[in-house]
Amino acid sequence: MRVIAGSAKGILLKKPTSFLRPTMDRVRAAIFSILGERVPYASVLDLCSGTGAMGIEALSRGAADATLVDNNTRSIEAIKNNLTTTRLKAQVEHMDSLAYLKRISGAFVFDLIFADPPYADDQGNNLAASLLESPFLIGAMAPEALFILECEHKQSLPGICGLEILIDRTYGATRILIMKKNEGVTSKK
Repeated sequence: MRVIAGSAKGILLKKPTSFLRPTMDRVRAAIFSILGERVPYASVLDLCSGTGAMGIEALSRGAADATLVDNNTRSIEAIKNNLTTTRLKAQVEHMDSLAYLKRISGAFVFDLIFADPPYADDQGNNLAASLLESPFLIGAMAPEALFILECEHKQSLPGICGLEILIDRTYGATRILIMKKNEGVTSKK
């Protein structure tokens, strides 16, 4: 897995162990092709960051700043190592993504929010659904922000309140949803 474009183009990103399912290079390339000129100067939040690949790719392409959030210690170590290797700077938060959204509610907003949560499991854990249902997600979005969610193509998601799906694409077993706030939706604190 490598940085695809920008100042860190071609630099290899490492993942800590096999438990991670990083965004495939071709999917990451497709996402950033869609985002295009929205990336330079953007404030980026990368939830369930894993290796930090999405936030690092955004920084490499000129994003103004990035915050990378993950609750796994090995992932945080990998993120910090990948930032060092690419010579990029970001804020790294070792905590649960939902807790982070709640903590920053009303204090910070982002132009691009990426989320690549673990796929739903047999016990009914579905972090993608929990993120979509969180009132704090909307609160973290700047007025013209985009929320980019990666999930399993067959994963069930709740009705998406407050967000409008702009793009819904499938790449193999991966589904990418790009959403924006519905007109008239205000941040909840």
